[in-house]
Amino acid sequence: MNSKYLPLAATVAVFLSIFLIGGALYNNFLTTRVFGNILADNSFIIIAAIGATFVILSGGIDLSVGSMIGFVGISMAVLDSLGWNPLATAALLLLFGVLFGAFQGWVIDALDIQPFIVTLAGLFLLRGACFMVSLDSVPIRHDWVDFYTDIKIHLPGKGVLRSSALVMLLSLVIGIYVAHFTRFGTNVYAVGGDRESARLMGVNIRRTTVKIYAFAGFYSALAGVVYAFYTKSGYPLAGSTLELQAIAAVVLGGTLLTGGVGMVAGTLFGGMILGLISTLIIFNGSLNSAWILISSGVLLFAFVVMHRFLVSSFDVKSNG
Repeated sequence: MNSKYLPLAATVAVFLSIFLIGGALYNNFLTTRVFGNILADNSFIIIAAIGATFVILSGGIDLSVGSMIGFVGISMAVLDSLGWNPLATAALLLLFGVLFGAFQGWVIDALDIQPFIVTLAGLFLLRGACFMVSLDSVPIRHDWVDFYTDIKIHLPGKGVLRSSALVMLLSLVIGIYVAHFTRFGTNVYAVGGDRESARLMGVNIRRTTVKIYAFAGFYSALAGVVYAFYTKSGYPLAGSTLELQAIAAVVLGGTLLTGGVGMVAGTLFGGMILGLISTLIIFNGSLNSAWILISSGVLLFAFVVMHRFLVSSFDVKSNG
């Protein structure tokens, strides 16, 4: 097997193992209803993680994801209360996400500042903006939102794919295409693999960096739109720590934090693994929510070590 597929294969294997363990422990766990709920409940995290995958593939990081989700949600709710159509609001905020992400990317490259610092500043800026918009939770009441939440595709076994899951799957397909079948995607991998070599090969580093963070900003804003529609509300604290969950989903999906290695498809399974852990604990009923974080942390640590071992072992055998 090609070494680039090893992390993805490990992710899929872990996902299937956890799913089968859940089925062995609890009745009605191995059903399309549970599967559909996992997709719907984690759709906005996976969407944000798809954008974060491009950033991490390039060797960067984006800590502004959760604050972007919160800002988009509260802005949509307030504008809805002022009579705005949710579609118009969503389009405006998606454009804002692109521009904000592009600005972060420009600052990172033009001023040669670490992505951690720039996006941390973005996190504080957007979270502060949330509280400038509103200090309270604001409901979204619009017929179109009700129509959106009623969209679903029925699966065998009484399961359903809800609208949020459908948007996530479409976003995933687009992400896979962009990453693996476009010149931009090739440049992302090149920058993450070796920045100087990419420059010598003719890759415009600044343009590529701006596009990467603009793309991630779009996906973060889209995650905020989906979250707002899913909860039918906006809240200034919404999305807190979701940037960490998005990064965890990317890493569990097989993308290395050093950049240049990973596949967008793996991010789907990484996000679903986090959802599976939560679902297992809910099915158990005797464990509190702290175990979700503990289990996720242990699994993330184990997964990073396993990835490193698998890739290193395969490279040694190939060179030998």
